[in-house]
Amino acid sequence: MSLVPAIAGWPAAPLAGKVVLVTGGANGVGRGIAQAVLGAGGQVMIGDLDVAAGKACLAEWQRPGDTAFRKLDITSERSVRGFIDAALKRFGHVDGLVNNAGIAGAHGTPLQDMEWSEWQRRLSSLHGAFLCSKHALPALVESGGAILNIASTRVQQSEPHSEAYAAAKGGLVAFTHALALSAGPAVRVNSISPGWISTGAWQAPSRRRTPKLTKADHAQHPAGRVGQPEDIGALAVHLLSDMAGFITGQDHIIDGGMTRKMIYVD
Repeated sequence: MSLVPAIAGWPAAPLAGKVVLVTGGANGVGRGIAQAVLGAGGQVMIGDLDVAAGKACLAEWQRPGDTAFRKLDITSERSVRGFIDAALKRFGHVDGLVNNAGIAGAHGTPLQDMEWSEWQRRLSSLHGAFLCSKHALPALVESGGAILNIASTRVQQSEPHSEAYAAAKGGLVAFTHALALSAGPAVRVNSISPGWISTGAWQAPSRRRTPKLTKADHAQHPAGRVGQPEDIGALAVHLLSDMAGFITGQDHIIDGGMTRKMIYVD
């Protein structure tokens, strides 16, 4: 009997039979991840405050057996609990949770002028990851599933007046490795930190637009272009699938190399 390992095949549909929940899944990166899940053979339930965008996703996908939408406020424990319960009722199990929802804009009020309420609101992505993970964990433990938190390269670099956004995303990365130890080995937990991702074409139909990107925009990236939601979706599929069974507690930067490039003003 040979001790040499056999050549293993690659699954054509790595998420076949798996149900993935995506918060903030009706627009932008969230929609990109949701569509990648569908393309990988999975089923997806998206939660979003934007009801029009959520309904548009279902209408455009034309996959009624594999998709569902529910209005979701990630800062409300009642709303989160209802979202998880609805997913279990619809699909019977949950195999993946993508904590993507939160305030998209990085810039806020200057810190010395910021009200406590705005600071709290801008930390919503961190609070939502806590609530959604809390209520999804029992189902994920049962299925041996995975959690994926969407952070940002703002964890590594900043612009003025983005303290709350940076704190929320930095908190998500720390939350990721802490939860990986608490929930493992039954549940794997990872994060993705996207860089510049162009999402203009991935919005609700009323806000959809063709991105206006310049040569200079693309040239800031060693990969030669600004990122697209599909770029995040591709790695999300891998991290949610069984192929990533030995990956947990890690943050994965997807930025076309931008944070590695030194940029000088001529």
